[in-house]
Amino acid sequence: MLLEGILKIRSGIIDSPIARKENSIIERCISPSGQTAITYYEVLKGFKDYSILQCLLETGRTHQIRVHMASIGHPLLGDLLYNKNDDASLLIKRQALHSFKMEFIHPISKEKIILRAEIPEDMKKLLNISFKENL
Repeated sequence: MLLEGILKIRSGIIDSPIARKENSIIERCISPSGQTAITYYEVLKGFKDYSILQCLLETGRTHQIRVHMASIGHPLLGDLLYNKNDDASLLIKRQALHSFKMEFIHPISKEKIILRAEIPEDMKKLLNISFKENL
């Protein structure tokens, strides 16, 4: 994922409960009355105005990554719900978020399943533009 800004702490844990935002059926927020939500993150690369991160979710709340990153002041590029002042929407028409790998234990066979997905073309284009700008 690509986030706005540079994270001072290169890796860490965000342990903040998430709830539905009052008067919204879509938006979520950090709230003491919310459900437990835990995200582990690591900065893979930092640039002048943004960072590339990898996350591991301990929980799976709706919009968890988007809400957690916005809550620490580093919303996702292209995320118009949690990053209202995002200029990246000119470069990518969605959140700059991609799940490249997912692992789980199959509930019946108990076999470990690993799924991988290539980075989509729009994110490759965004990364290429961003790398050139920051050389």
